[in-house]
Amino acid sequence: MRTLSLFFILLAVWLLLSGIYTPLIIGFGVLSCLIVVLIARRMDVLDKESFVFNLGPKLLTYWVWLFIEIVKANYDVAKCVFFPRKYLRPSLFSVKATQKDDLGKVIYANSITLTPGTVTVDLHEDTILVHGLTTGAAEGVKSGDMDRRVSDIMGKA
Repeated sequence: MRTLSLFFILLAVWLLLSGIYTPLIIGFGVLSCLIVVLIARRMDVLDKESFVFNLGPKLLTYWVWLFIEIVKANYDVAKCVFFPRKYLRPSLFSVKATQKDDLGKVIYANSITLTPGTVTVDLHEDTILVHGLTTGAAEGVKSGDMDRRVSDIMGKA
């Protein structure tokens, strides 16, 4: 099932990005996707962590929430650029990741880094070392809201 779904996802992306729908070009696309799927299968990379379909609509709602947080953080960083003496307060702090599996921890750590003003410096077991550019950015991570939301999409309430 994972092999088949990978093939159709690759083909759909290829068709969307190609923009040319002649039989020859579509045939090349199908052949390319088939070769990639065969290589992925041979490399044994089609495991449960490769496909996050089980996360479903929770992941989409998380992406929407994360996008809103990124927009707010961009505003916060812009204030630092224009008024550094007033808003720039860099800090280094640790937070606990409550996710049980590696995929959840990686999603959480990457979400921290995607949000402007914060960078994941280190991830060791359940502890994430974070650099925050402003007090607001640091408090946003320390509040645990992002951690809770990632835990929710990973199936741990």
